[in-house]
Amino acid sequence: MNAVRSILFNIFFFAGSLFWSIALLWTLALPEKECTKIVSAIYGGYIALIERYILGLKLEIRGLENLPKTGPYIIAAKHQSAYETLKLPYMKSLGYPAIILKKELTYIPIYGWNFHGMGQIAIDRGSAMEALESIVRGCQSKLAAGRSVIIFPQGTRTAVGADKPYKAGIAKVYRDVQAPIVPMALNSGVFWGRNAFFKKSGTVTFEFLPVIPAGLPPLQMMERLERAVEEASDRLAATAKA
Repeated sequence: MNAVRSILFNIFFFAGSLFWSIALLWTLALPEKECTKIVSAIYGGYIALIERYILGLKLEIRGLENLPKTGPYIIAAKHQSAYETLKLPYMKSLGYPAIILKKELTYIPIYGWNFHGMGQIAIDRGSAMEALESIVRGCQSKLAAGRSVIIFPQGTRTAVGADKPYKAGIAKVYRDVQAPIVPMALNSGVFWGRNAFFKKSGTVTFEFLPVIPAGLPPLQMMERLERAVEEASDRLAATAKA
């Protein structure tokens, strides 16, 4: 059953993504905030629909009470799957945050243009130093405009249970932008593996953890962030598997 669901989902996902990318081209002429709201409501709603009714995959969100009540912030999230990149930028409860993504994604014809319209932060990963500086500039720009930012501190998708170090870049971003960090754990990889064609039905959980305030020593922040996210993500994965 999961194989049939996955095949149907992938057909609807790729066909629908192409259709809505073309149908929503007009939103590129709008300010990024308005573009994001419209794309989130239509395309984000379409993705949620086929996930639930074709793939049988639902989303549970925990810990919204941990989000800062005033001012934008950085969400430092675990990254196991494409699932969270399809969800987080479209979440109204987060104020439609900007996400840091590979610049190569913006080169995808038509589909990639929407990333520009929504004001996402596209990074060229060719030079580590240049990439880091562009991340800092992008974060500063979005935070100054009142938008929160999503960053994946491990830098890439990791399999459930894989031991991959957190990159030092998050420490520089934290030090330079002076914004609080909300750690975010998840278990999406249990259902939607890294680069996996076949997915599983079930319930993905996103859990926002207690905020790490701005102004701590960067290494102390890194220790708190990694411990919180890894422990919570392991717990969520174990629960999902059980």
